[in-house]
Amino acid sequence: MHLFLLLILQATAAVGQIDPTHCRYALGMEDGRIRDDDITASSQWYETTGPQYARLNREEGEGAWCPEGQLEPSDSQYLQVDLGRLTFLTVVGTQGRYARSSGNEYARAYRLNYSRDGLLWKSWRNRLGNTVMEGNKNAYTSVINDLHPPVITRHVRLIPVTRLSTTVCMRVELYGCPWDDGLISYGAPEGQLMMPPGYPIASLNDSTYDGAHERRRLLGGLGQLTDGVIGLDDFLLTRQYHVWPGYDYLGWRNDSLGTLGYVEMEFVFDRQRNFTSMKVHSNNMFSRGVKIFSSVSCLFKPRLIAGWEAEPVAFKTVLDDRNPSARYVTVPLNRRAAKSLRCRFYFADVWMMVSEISFQSEDTVLPTQITLVGTSPPATERTSVATTPMTVDPSASDPPDDANTPILIGCLVTIILLLVIIIFLILWCQYVCKVLEKAPRRILDEEVTVRLSSCSDTIILQTPPVPPRSAHGPAGPVNSDPHYERVFLLDPQYQNPAELRNKLPELSQSAEASACGGGYAEPDVTQCTPHQCFHNSAPHYAETDIVRLQGVTGSNMYAVPALTVDSLTRKDISAAEFPRQQLIFREKLGEGQFGEVHLCEAEGLPEFLGEGAPLPDRDGRSVLVAVKQLRADATSQARNDFLKEIKIMSRLNDPNIIRLLCVCVSSDPLCMVTEYMENGDLNMFLSQREIESTLTHANNIPSVSLSDLLHMSVQISSGMTYLASLNFVHRDLATRNCLLDRRLTIKIADFGMSRNLYSSDYYRIQGRAVLPIRWMAWESILLGKFTTASDVWAFGVTLWEIFTLCKEQPYSLLSDEQVIENTGEFFRNQGRQIFLYAPPLCPPSLFELMMRCWSRDIPNRPSFEGLYQALRPHVNQ
Repeated sequence: MHLFLLLILQATAAVGQIDPTHCRYALGMEDGRIRDDDITASSQWYETTGPQYARLNREEGEGAWCPEGQLEPSDSQYLQVDLGRLTFLTVVGTQGRYARSSGNEYARAYRLNYSRDGLLWKSWRNRLGNTVMEGNKNAYTSVINDLHPPVITRHVRLIPVTRLSTTVCMRVELYGCPWDDGLISYGAPEGQLMMPPGYPIASLNDSTYDGAHERRRLLGGLGQLTDGVIGLDDFLLTRQYHVWPGYDYLGWRNDSLGTLGYVEMEFVFDRQRNFTSMKVHSNNMFSRGVKIFSSVSCLFKPRLIAGWEAEPVAFKTVLDDRNPSARYVTVPLNRRAAKSLRCRFYFADVWMMVSEISFQSEDTVLPTQITLVGTSPPATERTSVATTPMTVDPSASDPPDDANTPILIGCLVTIILLLVIIIFLILWCQYVCKVLEKAPRRILDEEVTVRLSSCSDTIILQTPPVPPRSAHGPAGPVNSDPHYERVFLLDPQYQNPAELRNKLPELSQSAEASACGGGYAEPDVTQCTPHQCFHNSAPHYAETDIVRLQGVTGSNMYAVPALTVDSLTRKDISAAEFPRQQLIFREKLGEGQFGEVHLCEAEGLPEFLGEGAPLPDRDGRSVLVAVKQLRADATSQARNDFLKEIKIMSRLNDPNIIRLLCVCVSSDPLCMVTEYMENGDLNMFLSQREIESTLTHANNIPSVSLSDLLHMSVQISSGMTYLASLNFVHRDLATRNCLLDRRLTIKIADFGMSRNLYSSDYYRIQGRAVLPIRWMAWESILLGKFTTASDVWAFGVTLWEIFTLCKEQPYSLLSDEQVIENTGEFFRNQGRQIFLYAPPLCPPSLFELMMRCWSRDIPNRPSFEGLYQALRPHVNQ
């Protein structure tokens, strides 16, 4: 079902800021994806030198576009290209007219104008203010010019420039990638000069802004905050040559903006969007009075002519006085629908500096039930047509209506029939999937049948045995059906994500059965203990039923054997009832659809739990706990799920699993009390640190040692060994779901609290739960099957995160759609799958262990007990 939904649903992944060094795809002049109608010009010499022939490396017509007559120095002849959508343009390539050796006309220089709406045109300038780019020196060689800075545009004009009267002709290719942010302008106060004593003067203005400058504000344009270049830790250093100190940052001084204490920025988008988050790259060199913003508050406007909605989204940051590194701050926007945002960034110190801002959103716009400031609630937009009184002959108007009625009825009947067929197919697929779960089968190594969405299209792939970690394809040719079209990842030509999604393989019954049941053994808990079953000499993993807990902060899912669930839920809650009046609220940690998570001080908790209670050393301080509270108006299903989660958690008892301490369920609101981990999650902890060295000690930079990383890995494997011994399947193992206390003890958790902060780690399918696809095994993505073996795969990715210090997302160079396509390569196992690279900090033997976790064949993956035993010697070295 996962694969079926991926094929029929359109979903937009949350993507990060564009990297100009990778955004260099040909946009379609040469291969014809840009249509002839989208290429126009100010003039043409002949029909055969029209703008449609201005395609790089093509020789149709007379071989190029040539403007009419001799080009004079004062002329402004242009070639115009409509890219069809907003595009991040990074490179321009040009050629002259060669025409199979019969031509010798070319442009020695040219200018570039661009427009986002086709009405307001702007002149491109490089970072030094120059507008003219070097062109060609002959008619046949292509000249590539990188745009520094790149531009965000839909319409492009190339204007040839000459010093003498001459004939010019041009062929063109444009390079870049789609601008999925949709941001078309931002407004902000002008940047300022920083004159620190003993340091160079830093000019913190937006030097590439293409909008207006009015009353010391930037209005209606884009600039350095969207050029894809992030500033360095030391804001006086730059990534560009021949520019001034502070060039990469836009910065403001607190006292220069009056007594407001904040910077107000306004963002306008191409259409209404559902915003999930905003990423702001900010400097944090606190030793020079620069910090990230302390908090941010954003208002939303659904339409440009509407008023601002009354309820803002507010977010407080965690200020850092120890690590001076610049960093991205992710601001959750709670899927609010808007076309324009107004955000106030509040100062935390004397200076605030920002180098990049990007937005993550979804295509499907949901109505926001918020009252607008100074306006009535938004109503459904309708197109109104102005009419004037006139006499209408009924006999002339009625017949067309009668003639169209059968057509409309036919269309409605067709739509209803299609919906009924789709519903039937969905129900049938669900039934087949349940039947396959009960029938253990194996994928045949000799032949695998892959069925696409249509039952009549069957493709036979001959897949000879290939070692799962081989970097090469199979020896000898592979016979495949000629109708099958392979999509190669990272092809120089841009691949439309929708096309990638349409080419995912779906498994046959035999293949699905293999991943569903073949090779697994469902333990009989009446015959042996879970621990004994786990240590069976035959490698197997228990299939599990999914327990969906619609909890406080999201849909928490545990995969637990049905018999185990029954045995747990039949028992009473083992956690003791704690007096709720002894819980003193300190701050809110998170919230969701059905409740909230609070940081509380628990008075008398050690005495209540008695000796041997699982509490940290308090050092004379109060005991802090995390309290999950269900709202009183929660649904009955949410209430039952909350109690079931308490029952399951109360049975878990391991040093590396988050511990349920007590509950408050005698009255509403229902609460569960768990350990509070001061150091937060492992992802945030590692991303704010560097590997231990003499430099980190000398500069008091937060750091971790290689021994610390290995010890963390062992702790996670130990906790997962415990869960596997109970046949529990975690489904979302990652550093974001591992918590740390003051002594760096790791506790595995999954309460959904981190999903707002790490929304870009999840792939949202419309109408279904989000999926952490970059951590998921191929069988989980293609079949929706989660087992201990899929947890082992996720553990390998978690190890990779640890030894990269969580500095980047797994498969960061691949889009979500390409990650899904890569799982298809794992299934086909023809040596084209892409693995994560070996982290520089990772010992070779440990990376070999990671590669075993990512074995295509499930029996080849190690067990958690084996992983724990393999990792322990590394810690002792």
